[in-house]
Amino acid sequence: MASVELLPKEYGYVVLVLVLYCFLNFYMAAQVGKARRKYKVFYPTMYAVESENKDAKIFNCVQRGHQNSLEMMPMFFALMIVGGIRHPLICTAIGVLYTVTRYFYFTGYATGDPQNRLSIGKYGFVAIMGLMISAISCGINLLIA
Repeated sequence: MASVELLPKEYGYVVLVLVLYCFLNFYMAAQVGKARRKYKVFYPTMYAVESENKDAKIFNCVQRGHQNSLEMMPMFFALMIVGGIRHPLICTAIGVLYTVTRYFYFTGYATGDPQNRLSIGKYGFVAIMGLMISAISCGINLLIA
């Protein structure tokens, strides 16, 4: 039986990077859970109120670091999936870079000083731009093929 290859073999790396990011998301969620217990911010409260909780700022920084990563996840996943069709190895490298920068974005934010998220975390935006270029290239290639 003949098989038709729809995706390049290297696309498997793209899939593995997406799973890696899922593990990072689990880690961040666990850190928020720990912060909830430590700073006594119970569900369904999303953010602590400074007038009610002396540790509100630190908790909110942990929560916000995770929340921002969740907000960016759909764009990251879509760009990886689409760009990786044409450029799987480039998107894999950029995806690993993005995942590493997201880790530092989160851990920097979780210190309680929001500026710390930008030390290495700011390079995540460069990675997103690289993924956008890869996705644009894929789209153009599909149109002219």
